[in-house]
Parts: sequence; C-alpha cells; structure tokens
Amino acid sequence: MSKLKVANLVGARPQFIKASAISRVLRQHSGEVEEILIHSGQHYDSSMSDVFFDELEITPPKYHLEVGSGTHSEQTANILVALEKVLLAEKPDALVVYGDTNTTLAGGIVAAKLNIPIAHVEAGLRSFNMRMPEEINRKAVDHLSKWLFCPTQRAVDLLHEEGIGRRISDKGKSESYVLNTGDVMLDVANWASNDLSVKVERPDSVYAVFTLHRDFNTDNPERLSRILEGVASLSKETPVVFPVHPRTAKAMTKLQEQMLIDAGCDLRSPLAYKSLMKLVKHSSLVITDSGGLQKEAYFLQKPVVIPRAETEWMEMVDIGCATLVDDDSSALASKSRSFIHRPPTEYPSLYGDGRSAEIMVSSILSYFS
Repeated sequence: MSKLKVANLVGARPQFIKASAISRVLRQHSGEVEEILIHSGQHYDSSMSDVFFDELEITPPKYHLEVGSGTHSEQTANILVALEKVLLAEKPDALVVYGDTNTTLAGGIVAAKLNIPIAHVEAGLRSFNMRMPEEINRKAVDHLSKWLFCPTQRAVDLLHEEGIGRRISDKGKSESYVLNTGDVMLDVANWASNDLSVKVERPDSVYAVFTLHRDFNTDNPERLSRILEGVASLSKETPVVFPVHPRTAKAMTKLQEQMLIDAGCDLRSPLAYKSLMKLVKHSSLVITDSGGLQKEAYFLQKPVVIPRAETEWMEMVDIGCATLVDDDSSALASKSRSFIHRPPTEYPSLYGDGRSAEIMVSSILSYFS
C-alpha cells in the first residue's frame, strides 16, 4: 500500500514555527505518511527564514519556490503559478496551510482548483477589518478548507456563524471538519521551554520587548511615527529591546532611528525563535503588532500592549492580559508603564494543552483510513 502524501506549505516566520510541530508528528508516522515540505520564499531574507529551519529542526524543503517580494497581487500570483506545477507533479492527498499570509491564500486557491483537500491551521480567526490583507486571506481559505483547525472555541463559533462546518454535501457528509485543537504554537513553546531557562545577557532586570511589522503600521509614516514616539517615551525610563523587521527597517527614517537610540532603545537584527522567546521570557512586557508574538508572550505569562485597533486574539484583551492602543503614542507609553508596575497575576489556559499537532495529524490520517 502506498504512503499517504501530505504537502506542508510555508513561507513566513510564523508558519515555520507552526509547521515544525506538524512536521515532528508527521515524522512519527513516517511508515504511513510521506511529508513534502514546500517553501514559497515569501520571507526571502535569510535572517527571517533559513535560521528557523535549523533551529526548529525542520526537514529542509523539497521545493523552494523563491517568489521573493512584491505587491500582494504579484506575490500571490507568483506563488499560484509555481505551486501549481509542484502539486501537479506530486499529487498530494492533502495540503496543510497556516495562518493568513499570501502563501496561505495561494495554497488554498491552487489546492481547491486541483481538488486537493486543504487543512487550515489557525482557522476561524477574525479581526473584522477587511482592510487587512490577512483578514481577506484567512476568510477565503477558511471557506475552501476541508479541515479547519481552530486554536480556540471562539474561532469555532465564528466559523459556525459563517455556516462553515454545518454544510452538508449531496452525499450526506459534512463538507468540512471544524475542530478546536488548541494552538499549535503552544506545542512549539513547550518543546523549546528547556532552552529558555538561561537568562539573556542584559544588565536590566526590567525591560520591554518591542516588534513591529504589519504593513498598515510600517507603510503609513504618520502611524509609524506616533508608535515610535510612544516607544521612545517608554524607553527613557524602561529599557526597550527592538528586534527590527526588514520591512520596518526600510520604513524608518534616520531621524526616527536616532530618536530611539537616544532614548535608550536597543535596536537589534531579527532574532531566531528561541532567542526571541528567551528575551520575552525574562522581560516585563511585550509591545507588538504580531499576532503570533501576542500568544507567545501569553504562554510565557507576559502582558502585551498592541499597537493596533483590533486583534484576532481578543481572549487576552478580555481577561486583562493585553490591551489595544492603536497608534496613540501617549496610550502606548502609559499602558506599558501600567502593565510593568501592576502586571496581571493570572494567565488561565486559553489555547489548549500543547498537543494540538497530534490532534491535527490524527484527524487527517483518520479521514483517509
């Protein structure tokens, strides 16, 4: 009997992290499953890509599509063309896609057109802001997927409200399977936990970690300026470590960079997964527009200030472990100080038990058996 062939599609940092958990479980079933790892090349900077494969012990990709940068349409179109050739050649039984990037969208469209069942990891998330490219991507792929692996019950409920998981085919079977699997990023955080105990080399016992990469923040000079001003204000009294995303580095002016340095902000190159998690673990606060880092901070019991008007992870906001400040520089600084001086004391379990990848792989295998 031939092996089940599962294609795993990645292209950006958060996807490398999530895919590492799925890949580890698939390798445990190597006698019955062949994994094909495909890298779109959406993150083409080696500091944002190659290092994660080594550190997370991910099998090197069988295919690298090398699409690189471009507008949303250009990047998506290039992935569509290149990925279709791979899937036609490999004929996988299922395609696993992650999150909400252009790689996710292109993977969903190509697989759907080729009648390849799609498993969407991190399904059901909604910001309710259709101006975000990520919101468009995730909604489209959710409606194309066979398996919708949701990190929370809220995500399951949102999909049911959209009619997903309740559609019945003319054969009397559900057209999609919606599961609350928990968050696969918790699996990875637990896997890496033993390597995070050694404290980072910082003289400060209290410091904040800041990251920024969303295009609506970096590509709007006024928004970017207000957010950086808030960070600079905080950094004058509480040290801030700022691993700078390549997009943000291009967007910042020399004056903004110098303003941060003068305020005491520690600007660094992008960090590998464990290095960033270690920095967060020993910090007092995280300021980020990254959905992934919001959760990683929560796993490590750190409060989060979010320079956005909305977040897909409202559970954290609802219980007081995170707050939304949009681009309000004063609110960013004041809410950060508040969290540092009066941090949350409870971080209840919101995202499963760290066995999400096992549930996801088991669901796919049982469908074909």
